[in-house]
Amino acid sequence: MKWTVRYGKKATGVTGYLLSQFWNPRFLGMVGLIAALGLGGGYVLSTQLLFPAPPPPGDVARVPDLSGTNLDEALGALSPVGLFLGVVDSLRHPTLPEGAIVGQSPLPGQLAGVGDTVQVALSLGPERRPVPDIIRLRADRARIVLEASGFQVLVDSIESEIPRGRVLDMAPEAGTVATVPVEVLLTVSMGPPMVEMPLLLGLQEEEAMAVLDSVGLTLLEVETRFRFGRDQGLVIVQEPPAATLVERGSAVRLVVGRRGG
Repeated sequence: MKWTVRYGKKATGVTGYLLSQFWNPRFLGMVGLIAALGLGGGYVLSTQLLFPAPPPPGDVARVPDLSGTNLDEALGALSPVGLFLGVVDSLRHPTLPEGAIVGQSPLPGQLAGVGDTVQVALSLGPERRPVPDIIRLRADRARIVLEASGFQVLVDSIESEIPRGRVLDMAPEAGTVATVPVEVLLTVSMGPPMVEMPLLLGLQEEEAMAVLDSVGLTLLEVETRFRFGRDQGLVIVQEPPAATLVERGSAVRLVVGRRGG
């Protein structure tokens, strides 16, 4: 079977012309231009007449960073951008000197209206206190006193005839007015040097005393005990025992054999 396609009557007039030019590039470009002009005109009409934008804000300035500056320097930074300076409070600061700015509102980089005031807080400088006298105190007690006063404590130890654990020296010296927090160095006694107890058994009393004196030990007492036929006049007991580590200056007790009668 053979199919036959029949076409309708050919359009005439404006409609026919438009249809005949539908695929003409020049015609399509013109249509696009007309559409763009229409959209642009509609945007202008809606934004400028129907829904106008709010009026632009007044003059604004970016707030400069005033940290660490003094009042004169802060004024010099604010004046060129039309801002004014206001002081709010003062506080202690461990590092910034007295009169330096430690805080501000608005913060650096924020926007403020020209003519606005920037509030600042000033440093009163670090706190200063006299170092308390803790010489001859026990090191643990001295640390408590210093740290309660705001000072930091360092400890060094040396041998000394002063009893172990006592404070021998300090730097800064007691009474020195120092900025807190500051480190105070304590020199603490380790006690006298340690010596080894010599062997005295079998020595004559005079010989034992000479040996004790040579190593820095002292003789506390000499007790005599009867010995029959041997060890008469010789050291038979010593306290502390030989080879014991003792502090130099420690006292020693001896027992010496004696003759009967």
